[in-house]
Amino acid sequence: MTVRRLILFAACALAAAPAFAQETYPKRIPAPGGEVIIPSAGHQKAYDEIKYAPARRVGDTLYVSGAIVGRAKDEGTDPESFKKQVRRTFNALDAVLKASGASFDDVVMINSFHVWEGPDQPAPRWEQINMINAVKGEFIKGPNPAWTAVGTTGLLAPGGIVEIQLIAHVPSK
Repeated sequence: MTVRRLILFAACALAAAPAFAQETYPKRIPAPGGEVIIPSAGHQKAYDEIKYAPARRVGDTLYVSGAIVGRAKDEGTDPESFKKQVRRTFNALDAVLKASGASFDDVVMINSFHVWEGPDQPAPRWEQINMINAVKGEFIKGPNPAWTAVGTTGLLAPGGIVEIQLIAHVPSK
């Protein structure tokens, strides 16, 4: 009787294994002209709940959705804290690029959206741009991509200071 129960348990466990299997990331979803790239389980959750693609390739062009620079709990609004926040955002963008088979060397365009005025601002706009450039230089060694910086009154994430979106040229291999 015990052996029979053990065999039954093992058979049930094997049958259920696909339901418990970990998904493999990055995940690639075929889409017209290319694919959607989902780098991680966290991105999958956002893809399912907010209905956006973290990255989408169309032909040789890769579009990377914006990542938001914002303060974490107990972070300050001083310039060094802001650089840390920007660095965290560039690391997140780097992870999406790598999951897509790209790097910052492939980035041809940066679009940034800035909440220039508000309680989370580290500095006036040109100082903020200079701080972003200091961190950007850690990731982009040159030549520099095109860049458009636009002012806005708010971002999706509460407390968001800047949202950074990328476009990259990534020829198919």
